[in-house]
Amino acid sequence: MEWSNILSIIMAILVAIGLPLALRSRKKAGPKKREELYQHLKEIGIEASLIEKGSDKEKIGLSRSSGQRSEGIIELEDRNIDFINVISVASQYGARYFLDYLVKCSNIMEERVLKKTNLTKKKSPALWGKVVAIEWKGDDSLTQSLNLDYSLEDKLLEADANVFKESIWILSEPKYGYARIRTGYSLPSAEIFEAISSIARHIKSW
Repeated sequence: MEWSNILSIIMAILVAIGLPLALRSRKKAGPKKREELYQHLKEIGIEASLIEKGSDKEKIGLSRSSGQRSEGIIELEDRNIDFINVISVASQYGARYFLDYLVKCSNIMEERVLKKTNLTKKKSPALWGKVVAIEWKGDDSLTQSLNLDYSLEDKLLEADANVFKESIWILSEPKYGYARIRTGYSLPSAEIFEAISSIARHIKSW
């Protein structure tokens, strides 16, 4: 038997074992993630409330084939951010979690779609160093606005390293009239939350 066939069999076995374990872990940990975030937001002075499971807003940005699932919605009051959707993704490597900050934007519609936008970062040293510069890339109008917001840039550069483990993505959902600001799952400091809120403000004025 060739090595390629052996490796394929081994990978299939790992998937068969790992995926059910990840799904089981997600079932237990997912609701705790939402509750953990909710309690944290209250501690840093954010007015928030839990939305009962089954809300239509859980569907924003998700599809059956994506492997993603909403662990529930947290509604915010008097903020540029309307809701936070706690997202889980299960794979043979385990469950990963993300936060979708949902922003209602009347300018986003089927005829006018906000292009995918994301934060890129420059490190020094290049691979494992500290983030020393950031730049937004994607939608021309939105990136120009974000890149000229030097207060936002300062907040993000001063942020805890958890914010930069992956990136920050801005994704349009014209079917619902929302944009999603997606980050990896972490409990945001008050400063980071204000930075995300600033990004939401730019989206609302796009």
